[in-house]
Amino acid sequence: MDKLRIRGGRLLQGEMPVSGAKNAALPELCAALLTTDPVTLSNVPRLQDISTLLKLVRHMGVDVQTTQADTLQLCAQPLTRPEAPYDLVKTMRASVLVLGPLLTRYGQARVSLPGGCAIGSRPVDQHIKGLQAMGAVIEVQHGYMVARLASGLKRLRGARITTDMVTVTGTENFMMAACLAEGETVLENAAQEPEIPDLAELLIAMGARIEGHGTSKIRIQGVERLRGAQHRVVADRIEAGTFLCAVAATGGDVVLRHARADHLEAVIEKLQAAGAQIESGAGFVRIRSQGRLKAQSFRTTEYPGFPTDMQAQFMALNCIAQGASKVTETIFENRFMHVNELVRLGANIQIDGKVAMVEGVPLLSGATVMATDLRASASLVIAGLVADGETVVDRIYHLDRGYDRMEAKLRALGADIERIS
Repeated sequence: MDKLRIRGGRLLQGEMPVSGAKNAALPELCAALLTTDPVTLSNVPRLQDISTLLKLVRHMGVDVQTTQADTLQLCAQPLTRPEAPYDLVKTMRASVLVLGPLLTRYGQARVSLPGGCAIGSRPVDQHIKGLQAMGAVIEVQHGYMVARLASGLKRLRGARITTDMVTVTGTENFMMAACLAEGETVLENAAQEPEIPDLAELLIAMGARIEGHGTSKIRIQGVERLRGAQHRVVADRIEAGTFLCAVAATGGDVVLRHARADHLEAVIEKLQAAGAQIESGAGFVRIRSQGRLKAQSFRTTEYPGFPTDMQAQFMALNCIAQGASKVTETIFENRFMHVNELVRLGANIQIDGKVAMVEGVPLLSGATVMATDLRASASLVIAGLVADGETVVDRIYHLDRGYDRMEAKLRALGADIERIS
């Protein structure tokens, strides 16, 4: 099992390209199921979750061609099996995203309840309720969601859907399902994360009629069929934010190419308040940092608030900052699993329910630590970059699910980091 060995204490300097966003690429790959024409996606990140989803759609009969290193062409004309078996989805939660496209184009689907990382329950019941409102009959049998159209229906029908909570994958599922449904669908309480308008732009290029994407109310007018399209996946704001936190912690001067500051406003505001200098323009964000920064309290919330997917990385920065900070996690339960590992490196953190109190220390000391989920593993890498001596991060398969060759990018910026087995 691969590990990362890090020797801390190096400044980070130089330029780094930000990869395409996993959380945009996954639903966009599923959107290819909506048409018989080829869909071409560029800037697709090389990640384990992407490989898993490609394996899944190939199992369904989709033809997948790699035309360049980061460009894929998918053609879902001969779909033979509208199902997502457990063996193919047990490592990934995003598999639920095939449910809407399969139902709306084929009228049936059999999708295993998803696996993925161990951060809370992340219920799929919102997906089921929304699709039922559109005329689907969905039963959970033997660990599978078995879905079909209600008797008498030839297509899903438009509906007004208001979810109990903001759900990103739910919004994406309903938006894809609604494209080929009969009539108008209105999504209230829709997620506003940048990956939603990016998916909508692909669907519109395919012929969908969507408005309001990027707001809490999205309207979709169903059409008879969608066509093929070409689309470039938006840059990964969480990868960009992770590297911003890394440079803020180690010190240095780094330019992130393709990064979008407008997608990271909450994180950038906190980094600037901590003392980092950040400037941005079209297609780049630059960060300069030196010395210990000032600790910053924050509370995770839905976009455009502070992202839960940046909580662990910013906490790692707070561990070596000056002063005390309070970190409140409101999105997922069980998302402080990195705390015990950070404590092994010398961090001073106390947890009380959804709140972590962090007292900054002058120096962390290297040790062997274990990744528990995707973003937790990134926080341990950041901590290792500033720790005295050698840090080994075990179970980095979590990291590979969401970061495209992270250690190679850090090494190019001057970090002493290598993958070992």
